Amino acid sequence: MPIVTEPAVAGPARFDDFRYDGRAQEQVTPGPGDYRNPILSGYYPDPSITRVGDRYYLVNSSFAHYPGLPIFTSTDLVNWRQIGNAIDRPDQFDFSGKRITLGMFAPDISFHDGLFYLVGTCVTCGGNFVMTAPDPSGPWSKPCWLPFEGIDPSIYWEGDRAFIVNNRAPAEPARYDGHRAIWVQEFDWRNLRMTGESTQIVNGGVDIARKPAWIEGPHLLKREGYYYLIAAEGGTGDQHSEVVFRSRGLRGPYTPHAGNPILSQRSLDPARPHPVTSAGHAKLVQTEDGDWWATFLATRPYGPDLYNIGRETFLLPVTWRDGWPHILPEGQPIPYAAPRPRLPAGSTGTPPTSGDFSYRDDFSSPRLGPAWIGVRTPMRPFYRLEQGALVLDGATALGDLSAAPAFIGRRQQHHVATVSTRLDYRPDAEGDRAGLMAVQSDRNFLFFGIMQSDGAPHIVLMAREGSDSDRLIASAPIDPSMPLTLTLAMDGGRMRASYASGGAESVLASDVDIRFLSTKLAGGFVGTIIGPYAWNARVTRPSSN
Repeated sequence: MPIVTEPAVAGPARFDDFRYDGRAQEQVTPGPGDYRNPILSGYYPDPSITRVGDRYYLVNSSFAHYPGLPIFTSTDLVNWRQIGNAIDRPDQFDFSGKRITLGMFAPDISFHDGLFYLVGTCVTCGGNFVMTAPDPSGPWSKPCWLPFEGIDPSIYWEGDRAFIVNNRAPAEPARYDGHRAIWVQEFDWRNLRMTGESTQIVNGGVDIARKPAWIEGPHLLKREGYYYLIAAEGGTGDQHSEVVFRSRGLRGPYTPHAGNPILSQRSLDPARPHPVTSAGHAKLVQTEDGDWWATFLATRPYGPDLYNIGRETFLLPVTWRDGWPHILPEGQPIPYAAPRPRLPAGSTGTPPTSGDFSYRDDFSSPRLGPAWIGVRTPMRPFYRLEQGALVLDGATALGDLSAAPAFIGRRQQHHVATVSTRLDYRPDAEGDRAGLMAVQSDRNFLFFGIMQSDGAPHIVLMAREGSDSDRLIASAPIDPSMPLTLTLAMDGGRMRASYASGGAESVLASDVDIRFLSTKLAGGFVGTIIGPYAWNARVTRPSSN
């Protein structure tokens, strides 16, 4: 195949000294013996938890980010450390062509007979699947596809048998938008296939006459002769909730709890100070001492249903009364600080995952840590680590769904946060660029860095706000002969962009409205990712002849 060489290409972009400093807007000081919510700050939604001995493992949704399905471990349910990503090889899943908010929905992690199992749904990229690993830090197997419709599968283990419960279409024509059902079917775990008949165990939700929407995220457990089905209801917005049903038989009939929902914040005043909203999608876990706890997702808006950092992982105790589990009474706000579990205190993760914290990456390690993620599956490498620098050389623009862009970032975990990095880059062709990118979706992102514009390098701040084209916010000529320090400072829905070279700092733009990076305005289910990005407008490419 002949090669067409276009005009000279910009050299690679070199980034070093990436720093993050975050502060929670609610500023809570836990007392002695308390823990702080959320336990995983930032975009860590749909938590699933399991216990093996005295250790706990947790996984979250990751949609079309790669690597994906982050795996955490803890000994005290409060301090968590990421030990890997279940998706960390391109041959496992291909997210090419997928928008960021598709891909990996609501995984579930469990353990049986020396093996960890992870089931989930790859939306528009294969459907429901199971993966296994003897060690939860990986490597995890390639997916084995499971032939049933719907989302949110979860494995229930009973002795040496297994059953999968999940959200599917109801066994009747849908009566309204959001009408779904919960089904159960036996899972042959030795051969990784489904077996036997499927049974619908909940139709619609607690009371179908009230048109409950989006019954999902189901989990089964057994206690004192009853099977308990817990599930989310109401959709993953401000009407979200957690409900519970029980039955004497695994396949029903299931009776809803008269006190449902067992967790929700929807009845509270949304204008209250520092609200926690959208609570639901819980999973229960029992400690070795018999205590019960629930992990679940919720959000911390900075304005009316506005949050840029995504849905987060929270923790609350579960009490059993009159044969039913209770997480939080109706009308009671989720606490930011609460008494710790009765477990030996574990070590703090590096970096921490809750409260105020800072971290730095000087890119001196031989590989990036597991918290670094990009967009879509890279079918060829786009970065390398060398001599204390992260080097990017990108041929795919962010917003082009065909491949993975040269973007690698970290979750914004606080609404009040400052991110900075040092950049060494000399653009060549018109449109070449490198700098920091804050990404919420394929059509909602912000770029701050060096770009070749009108034949000369400039420092620019550009935004894409629900469109396929960029809007220039501010620009200034720049001399790229010296490394440049880029700094983005966020405070809720406002942002300041500054840069420094040779010790002198300049503000390119302040009080920039970044509400377009919120889930409410961008849509979808993820949170903002911030990190280095590079794109060469003209590259050497194969000819089509």
